[in-house]
Amino acid sequence: MNPVRNAGVIWVAVIIALSVLLLFSDACGQEAEGVETPRDTLLAVAQTMMAEARFCVLITLDASGHPRARAMDPFPPEENMVIWLGTARVTRKVEEIRKDPRVTLYYGHPEGAGYVSLYGTARLVETPEEKERRWKEEWSKWYPDKEASYILIAVTPERLEVVDFTRGLMGDPKTWKPASVKF
Repeated sequence: MNPVRNAGVIWVAVIIALSVLLLFSDACGQEAEGVETPRDTLLAVAQTMMAEARFCVLITLDASGHPRARAMDPFPPEENMVIWLGTARVTRKVEEIRKDPRVTLYYGHPEGAGYVSLYGTARLVETPEEKERRWKEEWSKWYPDKEASYILIAVTPERLEVVDFTRGLMGDPKTWKPASVKF
């Protein structure tokens, strides 16, 4: 074996691999530095991914400041991207929201090809009209007395981040900072 020849073959392989990676990133729609995706496009992609995800993760902060995550069954986002969730009045998340309303909602792409993170402020809602309007019949087994035990959480967005490899939204190629929308 000739070590000089082997080194040349290795360099050719490295150059080919780098070329393929560059072509792949261009083919996937990797955004060029300084190029921004329009707000309407980001919101449409986010809403589609949120619907595809079905469930989300609600992240609150506990009394010591540690994040606490739990799976939730959200309602689809409203036109203004407000997200509604239902829960039991006696849960830790309700107490955590009362003490600190800053929350994050995380929606993972079902095939692992991206995510939506929504950062916002949560508000607890107990009006009978809203509770009736935002009710899923399959929840009856968890809330047999929905008037007494069921409460709503409305999350008003402040910022939303989107990564979706299937649609070419991969963020900044150097910092991995995702595309985002401020509200």
